[in-house]
Amino acid sequence: MDRSSEIREFLRTRRARITPEQAGLAPHGGARRVPGLRREEVAQLAGVSVDYYIRLERGRTQGVSESVLDAVARALHLDDTERAHLFDLAQPTATRTRRKRLLAPQRVHPVLYRTLDSLSVPAVVQGRRTDVLAANRLAHALYTDFEARPRRERNFARYVFLDEAARSLYADWDQVAGDCLAMLRLYAGRHPDDPQLTELVGELSLHSDAFRRMWADHDVVAHTTGTKRLHHPLVGDLTLDYLVLAVEGDPDQTLTIYSPEPASPSAEALALLAGWTGTSASLPQAPEETHDPAG
Repeated sequence: MDRSSEIREFLRTRRARITPEQAGLAPHGGARRVPGLRREEVAQLAGVSVDYYIRLERGRTQGVSESVLDAVARALHLDDTERAHLFDLAQPTATRTRRKRLLAPQRVHPVLYRTLDSLSVPAVVQGRRTDVLAANRLAHALYTDFEARPRRERNFARYVFLDEAARSLYADWDQVAGDCLAMLRLYAGRHPDDPQLTELVGELSLHSDAFRRMWADHDVVAHTTGTKRLHHPLVGDLTLDYLVLAVEGDPDQTLTIYSPEPASPSAEALALLAGWTGTSASLPQAPEETHDPAG
């Protein structure tokens, strides 16, 4: 991923969504050549020179202080996730080189496998690039059998954008796809030199018009909780709340747990799915050693 291009497009799309009135500036008469804020208006709001801001938007971030980045984030009304993404994009090259050297294959801890085994609701462990590192049997029955796929295809973004079954499964596919891509974009800010990320983005861009369109929006998101509405081919409609938990020791690894409201039609449908798939029996056990799914 080209860092200069990434920061340029991220800042451009952020300022394009804010009107001068929303930013607290006096409205100007006449037609505007660009949507949202002009570069000079962002510079004014951030308290920096126009030339300084233009250099920043062009990716020339060497020597840019945290206070300036904070000022730009406030001027553009960035939320906490977007602010963190801006700081990631502005990291010096030396820091990125160290990160690239330290990017080791991901492994799922045996305790986490036992946790999956003990849960009576769907649960998925995701890693870098939305790779599916592990899932319990009910999660495989709810979505797809990731373990039956080639290792490089055990990836949630590939599933959402390239598998037609995903479009039928998600009642709000556009929202789910946008959120999935925004999480991938957030990861790209932290690891722009990941060659497997470049391969994934290239593949999705080649085969999915929706991915290309959404990727150009440069949205970022870090979901911790929410609700998914699904229409499963076996048990019908389900509404599942989800909770995303960080995995200690690996900042790029999360555990997502899906749960229905007790005594609801969704709970009954999930119990029916569990019965049909035999998930009340034994679930997948931890292998002796697990490797990075794309490695």
